[in-house]
Amino acid sequence: MTARVLVVLLVLACCAACGGDGNESAADTTTTTTNGGQTSVATENGCEQVEKPTPKPDGGQAPPNTTLKAPVDLVFATNCGSFTVRLDPKLAPHTGASLVKLAKNGFYDDTIFHRIVPRFVIQGGDPLGRGTGGPGYSTVDKPPADSRYTKGVVAMAKTAAEPAGTSGSQFFVVTGEDVGLPPDYAIVGKVTHGLDVVERIGKLGNDLEQPTQTVLIRKVTVKE
Repeated sequence: MTARVLVVLLVLACCAACGGDGNESAADTTTTTTNGGQTSVATENGCEQVEKPTPKPDGGQAPPNTTLKAPVDLVFATNCGSFTVRLDPKLAPHTGASLVKLAKNGFYDDTIFHRIVPRFVIQGGDPLGRGTGGPGYSTVDKPPADSRYTKGVVAMAKTAAEPAGTSGSQFFVVTGEDVGLPPDYAIVGKVTHGLDVVERIGKLGNDLEQPTQTVLIRKVTVKE
């Protein structure tokens, strides 16, 4: 599987230039909290400290044999809190069905946000955790020509060589107000609850677009 990227080098360079330094998002101290009788360690930024998970198998998934016909909510439970994404069947019926199937299969459980660019995007969905993995197939939902990638929009990552709207399993959530991406990336929906959690995660990146703290997707739950 080829590496999946979001934008051309020019856009990445601009994004890196506007990103903060790696120290501004890292927590300096930790506090101990108790939840359900279990003790955990949480940083002052509100994210629980967790171990980086073992990479999951790459590929091996079968594409869906249907399309998404009605809005569906995906609830992402992370060590920084939970947020909800409402999938839009009008914008991405094929990719939306794929996300639902992958979520039901537990594909996203125990994966990480492997790419975090402050004031730009947070990116996850790679079973390998390094930006090169996927489900073993792709879907295509070409976005409208007037698409805008504004805060809370959820879209799919792809390589520069792939046609517009091509999707595997890697997704990104926009954390900038309007990041000015071209209409190349399938828009699957928008964050409807927990945008503060997304913004919290979005601060945990450095100038190299690497997480300064492990952000774990514990589970993705489908609510139809």
